[in-house]
Amino acid sequence: MNARTQGDEGFGLYVHWPFCISKCPYCDFNSHVAERIDQNAWRDALLIELAYYAARTPGRLLTSIFFGGGTPSLMNPQTTAALIEAARKHWRTANDLEITLEANPGTVDADRFRAIRAAGVARLSMGVQALNDADLKFLGRRHSVAEARTAWRAAAAIFPRTSFDLIYARPGQTLEMWERELTEALTEVRQQGITHLSLYQLTMEPGTAMFEAHARGDFVLPDEDACATLFEKTQELCARAGFPAYEISNHAADDAMCRHNLTYWRGGDYVGVGPGAHGRLFEGGSARATRQVKAPALWLKRVRERGHGTQEEQELAAESRAQELVMVGLRLAEGIDKTRFARLAGRPLGDLIDPEAAAALAADGYLVDTPAVLTATPKGRLALNALLRELLIAN
Repeated sequence: MNARTQGDEGFGLYVHWPFCISKCPYCDFNSHVAERIDQNAWRDALLIELAYYAARTPGRLLTSIFFGGGTPSLMNPQTTAALIEAARKHWRTANDLEITLEANPGTVDADRFRAIRAAGVARLSMGVQALNDADLKFLGRRHSVAEARTAWRAAAAIFPRTSFDLIYARPGQTLEMWERELTEALTEVRQQGITHLSLYQLTMEPGTAMFEAHARGDFVLPDEDACATLFEKTQELCARAGFPAYEISNHAADDAMCRHNLTYWRGGDYVGVGPGAHGRLFEGGSARATRQVKAPALWLKRVRERGHGTQEEQELAAESRAQELVMVGLRLAEGIDKTRFARLAGRPLGDLIDPEAAAALAADGYLVDTPAVLTATPKGRLALNALLRELLIAN
């Protein structure tokens, strides 16, 4: 198996913990409610699948580990520690290895945070989602604003790096309401030393309870123009507060970007273990996409039988892989590094880009195109799907 030259895009490990206390109505992630979880069985299975993929990616330099879900703060901290230790044994690790774990307020207290920190996690990402109790209830969250505030303050005191998420463009949310809420959040994060915010627009994902409720007319979302105004206000307030956007939905102070997610957006390889996890691997001279079995019980059975729970693995066509690199790269404020792109795609970026469209988009303020980098402006990132349709050469 041929490993390509690894550059600044990184190499990551994603571990999926599929269990939650309850299912949020907007969530389309692979999450499940279980009355009883055999923590020992899950630890053993995750370690087995991790070893399988480590054997396929020898010699790589691991730059990040991300525990996602589900609610991975429900994972036994001993399991977290065992997975981190195994990853360090399987691969060389960067001196600044980033290890992130997602948590929900209400599933953790200060003692739990300390146990997670002792396991080796240095970055906590907290799903707050709203700063008023009525909207938290609408979103199906089990915590209150007061509980969230207690949790993120405890986390900020324990973890070197802390982030939290908010969802905007909620039903009935006006620009003034979001401005007050985001201002409150930015004031709090500065006071607590929190360095990262993820700010997502509420979207209706097929298959979720909220999608069905919206289709029935149970509630109305802000229209496209209102959403654009909310997005622009988000950029303005965050930039003014020292949290500029480094990606469409992610804002960071100083050098506090999520390095694991940067690996995705820069086109790096990553191993995905656990039910429903996705991976991107370069081996045998080609890029491959992996996807694990989603159902927890079936995944567990497959791992015991075969040593891994891979549901699907496919080689990515060179054209599809190159287009994917364009689509994720233009999400970033830094844009697409053309030298990196050529190394990862095996061809220059100019092969995929319509030069007349690029020139027109640049003239209209949607793109900045230099010999080194192709970047979407904030205006371009707001209309990224339409921009991509214009920019990419159809094949």
